[in-house]
Amino acid sequence: MKAARFHDRHDVRIETVPEPPERPGPHQVLVRNRFCGICGTDLHEYAAGPIFIPREPHPYTGAKLPQILGHEYGGIVVAIGDEVTSVAVGDRVSIQPMVAPRDDYYGRRGLYQLSESLGIVGLTWAWGGMAEYSLVNDYNAVRLPDAVSDEQAALIEPAAVTVYAADRGGVRPGATVLVTGAGPIGQLQVLAARAAGASLIFLSDTNDNRLHKAREVLPDVVALNPKRDRVVEAIRDRTEGHVGVDVAFECVGAEAALADCIQAVRRQGAVVQVGLHVGKPAVDGFTITCKDIDLRGSWCYSTLMWPRVASMLAAGLLQAERIVTRRIRLNEVVDRGFEALLDPAGTELKILIDLQ
Repeated sequence: MKAARFHDRHDVRIETVPEPPERPGPHQVLVRNRFCGICGTDLHEYAAGPIFIPREPHPYTGAKLPQILGHEYGGIVVAIGDEVTSVAVGDRVSIQPMVAPRDDYYGRRGLYQLSESLGIVGLTWAWGGMAEYSLVNDYNAVRLPDAVSDEQAALIEPAAVTVYAADRGGVRPGATVLVTGAGPIGQLQVLAARAAGASLIFLSDTNDNRLHKAREVLPDVVALNPKRDRVVEAIRDRTEGHVGVDVAFECVGAEAALADCIQAVRRQGAVVQVGLHVGKPAVDGFTITCKDIDLRGSWCYSTLMWPRVASMLAAGLLQAERIVTRRIRLNEVVDRGFEALLDPAGTELKILIDLQ
């Protein structure tokens, strides 16, 4: 079968690789992949990796370079193991990509994403979504409601990131929110905040093309560009009592964006760190203390929230498909996928690979 495999930075190859075994293990599911999204994590691996992808065998999954990419995807079940009861052949599924022990400290508490042995399909697992087929554990394949489309199936994973972050921030009806970064996660964070009830949402980014797209995604979002706008002052001018927002989400992984969040949030507000920082940024601990604010990490999502997020997409509460800007074939993944997304002035947000 054809697969996009990561070998090293700027070295992703479309290769012919053996298909997964036709007869899965007792608790495994064989999936014919349908749509797969290119994630910001995939992009980081391509531009600067390997970061998460291991050169030596992963201690839990055994995966190592070269790695089939892709963890935002769905497909159709074509075979199941003898002891699988959660899905059946022919079911449409979305892949929840976390692979972790069921019986370690975090697994016994249902916090699989926090396991120190965590593996991720498409990064630290032998199979991934950027291929014709993939082999996953039964708990990774979640049956889809009929109202969720094949394209939406590939958007549940990034949408789950932002729904979880909204939970971490405690967004409630009527809340005011700042999101820094208008990339795919930032734009989904705007939608997740609105779905949670936020009434006034600010979005900051230095890319005007993405800010323009954000107004198409959510017309009443207040778009700000730090290159010309005084972000913190603009937010204070539009919030009650000029105190700032209730919750700020840092979705860039940039020191300046985190500083804006800390300054723009009101006293006893919450700052949620969603983006991954490559370096170690300076953090204004003095302001965090004096404003009595919470600074919270938000790592991925609870793996148990797939049905909840799927139902939000099915009901139209979170229209994740609005951020899709291009659909490509697998053999176009480098030129029309990774390279297009690396353009700093580009117009692309979420690119889906059509595997059929």
